[in-house]
Amino acid sequence: MTEYGAKPSVAIVGFGLVGRVAALELMDRYQLTIFEKDPQDAQTGAGTLAAAMLAPLAESVICDRTLAEQGLKSIALWPSLLKKLDTPVFFQQQGSLIVAHQQDRGDLQSFEQRLKPLGEHQSTRVSQRDIATLEPELGSKFNQGLYLPCEGQLDNLAFFTSSYKTLCRRGVDFQFTQAAVIKEGKVNGQVFDWIIDCRGVGAKQDKPGLRGVRGEVARIFAPEVNLQRPVRLMHPRYPIYIAPKPNHQYVIGATEIESQDANDITVRSTLELLSAAYTVHSGFAEGRVMSLNAGLRPAFVDNHPHIEVQNNVISINGLYRHGYLLAPVVVQQALSKGLL
Repeated sequence: MTEYGAKPSVAIVGFGLVGRVAALELMDRYQLTIFEKDPQDAQTGAGTLAAAMLAPLAESVICDRTLAEQGLKSIALWPSLLKKLDTPVFFQQQGSLIVAHQQDRGDLQSFEQRLKPLGEHQSTRVSQRDIATLEPELGSKFNQGLYLPCEGQLDNLAFFTSSYKTLCRRGVDFQFTQAAVIKEGKVNGQVFDWIIDCRGVGAKQDKPGLRGVRGEVARIFAPEVNLQRPVRLMHPRYPIYIAPKPNHQYVIGATEIESQDANDITVRSTLELLSAAYTVHSGFAEGRVMSLNAGLRPAFVDNHPHIEVQNNVISINGLYRHGYLLAPVVVQQALSKGLL
């Protein structure tokens, strides 16, 4: 246990999105040891593949109001969390735009009907002129849409890089390529005051009901495309989102796939993602494919995050497709069980 006068010791098992948020919250008050089964430069976790959109209103279509309202609270926490980093990370809250081609007007209307107003936050119908004001390069392409002003996004890869460097400078002990075993309140036999289990899908064997939900994304460098905010295309077969990152990079993805297949992205998905993106903006045709990836997001049956506390072990899991949207508020709720 901790010697007199020393900082209490905390082990964080899993260095994905949740593990990084927890580490940033605790780094100044605790002596941290982080266990991660993958190498330091691995780009395999769900947090590296996500578009990192902060979209509580759009997500209210598929989740309950309580979860969406938590997302609103979480957006407000991101700026202070990012200030803890030694290097800046792109963050914006300029809303998101939902569009549909004329033949898919019904899908746009269905989406609008399923939105749950979150207090004063609600969608606004936009005309072709409005779209041209919000996104000049889409004004001639779409004449119908919705604007969701409360939404935002951040640069997930920059967050992963900056959080690691910041924690290194704070003297955090990293144990990479370590398949950590949590047993009897210890990690690989080592004693800690607290253990934070952030293994995601990696904890499946210890968490009944935990499943992986497949997500597939493309990251494109497209200098001929100039989008200012996330754009979602409503389509009956392949609805997609396009999230602009700094330096003309765009993350293009689709809705989740109920599959626990963690293999590489398929040709079908690649063609559908990129074809749909081209219908939004023809400039993607001359873009360069930086990466094509697939990964599993952890989820329970209710698709809600679960926090469990057993003695000195706090488990945070099941953030589903709401990782970046919910991570700050869920981690604070978990750490309030004894560490904050």
